[in-house]
Amino acid sequence: MGFLSNLFNGTSIKINDFASRGAVILDVRTPEEYSTGAIPQSQNIPLQTLETQIEKLRKLDSPIIACCASGNRSGSAVKLL
Repeated sequence: MGFLSNLFNGTSIKINDFASRGAVILDVRTPEEYSTGAIPQSQNIPLQTLETQIEKLRKLDSPIIACCASGNRSGSAVKLL
């Protein structure tokens, strides 16, 4: 997770802290990429389908942390959200 690793200095403690406080970890990679390894407790909604899932995410009423492999798709996801 390039972007997420940089954001949190590669420490899972901070990621777990955000998740334990109700944040949604949203992995916007493809299902194939997600299946090769992902942050525990993350939800996989590929960027290509994110627009159709916005209402579902809105209902969660939680902060969302988007992640991908490099930060490009997660940056696009943040703009879309």
